[in-house]
Amino acid sequence: MRIRCAAAVLWLLCPLSAEEITFSANGMTGTAGNTSDHTTLVGNAFVRTASIEIAADRIEMSGTDFRTVTATGNVTGKNFETNMAFSCGQMSYDRETKIAVLRDNVHLEDRENNVTADAEIIDYNQETDIAVLQINVSLTQKDTVCTGAYVVYQKKQQTLNVSGNAQVRQGTDVFRAQEITLNLQTQAITLDGRVRGSVRDDRVSAAGQQQNGETSSPAEGAADALP
Repeated sequence: MRIRCAAAVLWLLCPLSAEEITFSANGMTGTAGNTSDHTTLVGNAFVRTASIEIAADRIEMSGTDFRTVTATGNVTGKNFETNMAFSCGQMSYDRETKIAVLRDNVHLEDRENNVTADAEIIDYNQETDIAVLQINVSLTQKDTVCTGAYVVYQKKQQTLNVSGNAQVRQGTDVFRAQEITLNLQTQAITLDGRVRGSVRDDRVSAAGQQQNGETSSPAEGAADALP
C-alpha cells in the first residue's frame, strides 16, 4: 500500500513495545506492508516516541514497525528518559536497541549533569547511558574542558576516558597525556603515557603579591616527561 499525504499530522501505535509514534511534516510519502514499512517526511519533519523527539528537514522511518528513524538536515532533538538534547547534520536511531548515531557538527547536552560536548561523530546508547565521541572532541563541565580525538563518556558514573592528543584543562591547570581518565564528580585525574602539564600554585602568587606588591607568574608543574 502506498501512502501520500501533505501537511501530515498523524500517529501510529506500533507493536514494537506498543509504542506510540507521533509525526508531522509539510509532505509525506510511504508504503506499508506485512513485513516492512517505509515513510518519508519532508519539510519541517517531526517525530516523537515515548523516549525521544526529532525535528529535521527530512526524516525517514523504515523497517518492521518503523524500527529505524533516519534524519538529515538541521537535526535537533531531545531524549526524555536521559534528559539529553542534541543537534547535528544527520542521525539514525534504532527504536529497538535505543542506539543513536549522530554525525556532522554534533552538539550534545547532558542537562542533568551540566555537560556539553561537540564532535563530528557521537554514538549514544540509551540503555547503558554511554556516549562514544570521535574526531575533534571537546567536552565541557563548568571550568573543566576536555579535548581529544576519542572520548568515552559514561553518564551514570560521570567518568571520561580521553585518548588521541588528550588534554584536560581545569581553570588555569593543564594536563596532557596519551590517555586521560577523569571523574567529573571528584575531579580526580589519571594520566597515562607521555605525560606533561602545568599547575598554578596560588600560594606562590599570594606570597609574591605580599613581598613585591605585584602578582608573580604561575608556577609550572614538574610533571613534564616530554623533551
